[in-house]
This record gives sequence, structure tokens and C-alpha cells, in this order.
Amino acid sequence: MSQTIQIKDKLFGLYLPESKIQERITSLASQLNKEYQDKNPVFISILNGSFFFAADLLKNFNSACEITFVRLASYKGLGSTGKVKILLGLMQNIKDRHVVIIEDIVDSGRTMVQMLGLLENHQAKSIKVATLLLKKEALVENIEPDYVGFEVPNKFLVGYGLDYDEAGRNLRDLYILK
Repeated sequence: MSQTIQIKDKLFGLYLPESKIQERITSLASQLNKEYQDKNPVFISILNGSFFFAADLLKNFNSACEITFVRLASYKGLGSTGKVKILLGLMQNIKDRHVVIIEDIVDSGRTMVQMLGLLENHQAKSIKVATLLLKKEALVENIEPDYVGFEVPNKFLVGYGLDYDEAGRNLRDLYILK
């Protein structure tokens, strides 16, 4: 675990070590285990960024469940494009099912609003949102995730699934732009 790393042309400093991330994920999974015991929820992971979080969260989920993936994109370089593109839509029937959307980071809230809009006609029994990171300062949409790992400052982060121009996703720790 290095305190400072370089990715492409940018320097990043350590923000959250893997141990703290895993500790918080275990706590979130404990909440989900209580709420969804014997309910066989469908977890919808938003690719690409949330796959690390989804994998670790579901390794700690102790009841029957299903997981599916959608792919939405709104970032280019260091910032949001302001537009959300659907690259891979929902392929699973969620009618009368409890659904938990898994996201790596909610910042502007646009992606989550788009995702919730995609699901509104699918007649799910319930829909909740679990995000590893929440940038409350950056929210432009009225969205409050149900499960939040960490509230983070409105700064660019990389690692643990988050990328800078597709680089750095594989880092175990979270880093913040210096």
C-alpha cells in the first residue's frame, strides 16, 4: 500500500485503505442480511465500477439471492459528461422481487436517477440502493441511497473499481487526486 501513486499524468494520495473498505462492507452486508433474510433479493450491479464492491458485498451475504449486471456510463477523464448512456440494459425479470442496486459511487446522482427510471415499469416489490461512496456535495439530483459505505469529499477518487480513463480500477485501496 503506497501513500502516493501515479496513474497516467496524475498523482493520487491514499484515501481509504483496503482494510477499512472491507470492514465497512462487512457492516453493510450485515444490514442486508437482516433486511433480506429469506427474501431472495435480486442485486443489480452497475458496471464497470461496482464489480469489486458487488463481489465483496455478496461474499458476505448469507441468504439466497441472484445477481445481474447493467452497464451505464457517464464519465470521461476526470469528470461527468452530464449524460448517462445505457450500454447494457436489464436482462432479468424483477417483477415482484426485492431489488438492491449496487453502485460504486453516487456523486451527481444522474446515473442513479436514470437507473431508477429504467426499473420503474418492472413492478419490483421494492427497490433500494447500496453505494460504497456518496459525494453529498456533488449531488444535483434528489437521491438518498439506502445503504452508504462512506461519505466522501467532492474530489476525484480512483481504485477499488473506480478508474481514471480506465486505469487504476484494480487497486485494492482508494486514492484521492492530489
